[in-house]
Amino acid sequence: MSLKWLPRDNSLKDHSLFKSDYWGTDAPSVIYEKRPIVQKDGAVSKKLYSAWIILNNPAQYNSYTTKMVKGVIAGFQAASSDRSVTAVVFTGTGEKAFCTGGNTKEYSEYYGKRPSEYGEYMDLFNAMVDSILNCKKPVICRVNGMRIAGGQEIGMACDLSVSSDLARFGQAGPAHGSAPVGGSTDFLPWLMTSEDAMYNAVSCEFWSAYKMKAKNALTEVVPVLTDGSKYYRNPLIITEYFLNDGVIVYGESKTGEALDRAKKQIKKLEVDFSRLDASVNRLIWKFTNLFPGCLTMSIDAIRAKKKFFWDQSKLSSRHWLAANMNYEAFLGFTAFNNKKVTGADKIDFIKFREAIADGKELNDELFDEILPKPKV
Repeated sequence: MSLKWLPRDNSLKDHSLFKSDYWGTDAPSVIYEKRPIVQKDGAVSKKLYSAWIILNNPAQYNSYTTKMVKGVIAGFQAASSDRSVTAVVFTGTGEKAFCTGGNTKEYSEYYGKRPSEYGEYMDLFNAMVDSILNCKKPVICRVNGMRIAGGQEIGMACDLSVSSDLARFGQAGPAHGSAPVGGSTDFLPWLMTSEDAMYNAVSCEFWSAYKMKAKNALTEVVPVLTDGSKYYRNPLIITEYFLNDGVIVYGESKTGEALDRAKKQIKKLEVDFSRLDASVNRLIWKFTNLFPGCLTMSIDAIRAKKKFFWDQSKLSSRHWLAANMNYEAFLGFTAFNNKKVTGADKIDFIKFREAIADGKELNDELFDEILPKPKV
């Protein structure tokens, strides 16, 4: 028996919550692009696309403003509901940074000592992480440069990461008045050992892409320096060497004369992301040649482990981060924001700890004492 007699509405419905008002090309902004799928033979699909969500604030190392956070949310929701999109690429403009976290100028000059306002902002930040974890398309983080602080957190929310070997990774919170509770404390122990996760989260040291790959936190690391005829691995980094006990150590920085020679070599070379983009396109092509429903189920089943820990702490972290804007965050972001005037980007930690040891009242007078002073 045919079912053709049943009434059907064949018009396509729009499931997108947001329109293009949240995107733009003038920095600071979020650029949203749909790029045709490129097949193995170089042919371009006329109906299938990858969605590119690009953080566009290169002058401030692609740090995200409040408006940009909204643009990311809009981008992931649009890509998730777009039938023609098979995968999402999350990246940044330029060759210096994927993202260095929240915009410290905005944090210092607006959100400092306005905890309620910062709480509203953190609701948006949490929604941004949720938009990545809830996207019904696989998400590739194309790491074109530094992935630091909140940039590291939204990067780890992605499903896979392919990185330039010039990129550096790490947290900055404990050195600048915050804590990496926007995802890193949830995701790092899922990606690496508890001890590695602990050290990465609290040390505020930046690790090379090779070290992150060795710690199982990246899918692929790609050389991007070239002289036009061949590519060179990042000369600043020792990619591997043997210690006396036979352990291989990856991604340690060179020092002394070796470091000076490496810096001179970099100046002679050009940055070319062709191989990085080729790696991204290979992943997109792989995803395109899978059953979409089975792919989505598989991705969500893996993400569920990250989401479990993220969901346990995101609300309490939101409240703590808001309250902290009256306290250490105000000090840390103020010091960082004024470094061009003072020449220093951190407070006097010794004076601060001594004041706490003496039980001093934490007031503006003390804050003035421990913040860096303008250069004479």
